[in-house]
Amino acid sequence: MDKKSIIGFILMAAVLFGFTFYQNSQARKQYALNQQQDSIARAEAAAAQAELQAELPAEESQAQAAAPAPRPQQARIYKDAGLDAARKGEEQILTLSNDLFEVNFTTKGAQIASVRLFDFTNYGGSDLYIFKEGQNKFELNAYVGEQIKSTDFFFEVAEKTDTSLVMRLPFENGGFIEQSYSIKTGSYTVDNMLSFVGVQIPRNVGSVDIDFSTMIPRMEKGYKNESQYSKVNYYFNGDKKPEEMGRGRNQSKKINSKLEWFAFQQQFFSMIVRAPKEFSSGDISVTYQGEADPEHNLMACQAAMRVDILPGQDIAIPLEYYFGPNHFNTLKALDHKYEKIIPLGGWLVGWFTRYFIIPMFNWLHKYIANFGLIILIMTLVIKLVTLPLTYKSFASSAKMAALKPYIEEINKKYAGEADQMKKQQATMDLYKRAGVNTLGGCLPTLLTFPVLWAMFRFFPASIELRQQSFLWAEDLSAYDSIVDFGTRVPLIGDHLSLFALLMAVVMWGYSKLTMSQQSAGNDPSAKSMQFMSVWMMPIMMFFICNSLSSGLSYYYLLSQLIAIIETFVIRKWIVNPDAVRAKVEASKGKPLPKSKWQQRLEEAQKLQEQQMKNRNRR
Repeated sequence: MDKKSIIGFILMAAVLFGFTFYQNSQARKQYALNQQQDSIARAEAAAAQAELQAELPAEESQAQAAAPAPRPQQARIYKDAGLDAARKGEEQILTLSNDLFEVNFTTKGAQIASVRLFDFTNYGGSDLYIFKEGQNKFELNAYVGEQIKSTDFFFEVAEKTDTSLVMRLPFENGGFIEQSYSIKTGSYTVDNMLSFVGVQIPRNVGSVDIDFSTMIPRMEKGYKNESQYSKVNYYFNGDKKPEEMGRGRNQSKKINSKLEWFAFQQQFFSMIVRAPKEFSSGDISVTYQGEADPEHNLMACQAAMRVDILPGQDIAIPLEYYFGPNHFNTLKALDHKYEKIIPLGGWLVGWFTRYFIIPMFNWLHKYIANFGLIILIMTLVIKLVTLPLTYKSFASSAKMAALKPYIEEINKKYAGEADQMKKQQATMDLYKRAGVNTLGGCLPTLLTFPVLWAMFRFFPASIELRQQSFLWAEDLSAYDSIVDFGTRVPLIGDHLSLFALLMAVVMWGYSKLTMSQQSAGNDPSAKSMQFMSVWMMPIMMFFICNSLSSGLSYYYLLSQLIAIIETFVIRKWIVNPDAVRAKVEASKGKPLPKSKWQQRLEEAQKLQEQQMKNRNRR
């Protein structure tokens, strides 16, 4: 850096320092002048009042003296003075409500105190609150000549109607901070406008901080399931879906870029805060309270957000709130990608759920009130749609069952460990002669896994199943319990789910049916596969589903029962075991049948050999 540059920087610093000193000096002079004028005005008013009292008759003067003193108004805030007087006041609770919810506001900090939904109740029947009084804090931190926090002050009610509320915090030398709230009929949203009217924000202040702190109470039957599906989401404008954190784990995240909205999401209900002009940055965290929390709370959520402003006399910061159910169509209608918070799986599984499962579920619900019957019909439809894929698998299994005598002969012939390769080759030759394609039986089954995973994601997240009873299950969105242990047992929990138990038993029966027709011989890998299919998978699925949605266990139970029926029908009337064995006998002594791919490969090889011979002749 040369000499001229250094001199230039020093001059710039001197100018800035001088300008700042001059501005502060002028502000102090203006403040002193205002105080002097206020003192003169108060003295003149007192003198005028004394002169008026002297002119009044004795009786009237005594009556005025005996009259009660007028009620003092709330002290105004000085920009450059203490705020002790303004912190004194009396809290008022004011209510706005529509056909869907009731929102209570408090004048202390001009914030939302509680939100109660009308059409839903907690497990047990008590009123459902997104949060209760004392469990939510909306705090504005701003510099308006001095640093203030909105929750330190009692705002004045400027306007109140059935659908709107305006609260203000006035300043001594003019201007005020205003919080305006409004609701609409048939909507779970609250519109909020935070305004600085006539308040001179210093030029070097380019942002204000808004801190949200909310305690979400427990609302469902099972803590494990509820906590796993409760999380915090935050969305960046233009992204396909929001980011998420939590799912039963304490987490925090510092965000240094602009974001449009964040959501404190319980399993079936959410508080979503959106800034149409976007938050500039923020810190978000979630802390789960534990199953034994004495206050029966689920998680503490915090979002310390920053909003950029342009300093001036009038500043307006719009905010939008959603307090309502995680219902796919309700959230999607708001057109802010709120519906993306519902866990429907990845792109393939999510696509299948959004465009097939949810529309079918909603259509059936128009005509059928019983959700157990709806799940049954859905299972039948899904099985019918996937039948072309599963048929080859069932047919392959039936043909293998018909070939069991031949497999046993091969196992006896090649019983030694040194003959394992020969045994595998003989088995594959047998399958070719019988027209069994082992890969063709497995691949279609793999293609149905996205359907199974879609249902695994759909049922625990479907608010339609919440508190819907069926048979012995009182809530299809939570686990069903036929035995309560009163204490937690490792792996299984504190209860026994009958739907999960029945599902595991039927899965065991189906695996036993399919594997019993296949001889493992002395092959340790085949025996291990049979053990996994017949025993380990049903046991694992029981432990997994025991604490999950009973609707999910019921769906898997139905799916396994239908698979058993399909297997029985195919083996009984479609795949004839005698015909399969006759085909094997007829092919003995003949060349093995070749697939179209093998035929094309041999033809290509012959063509290549012929071309080489022609070149050699030349």
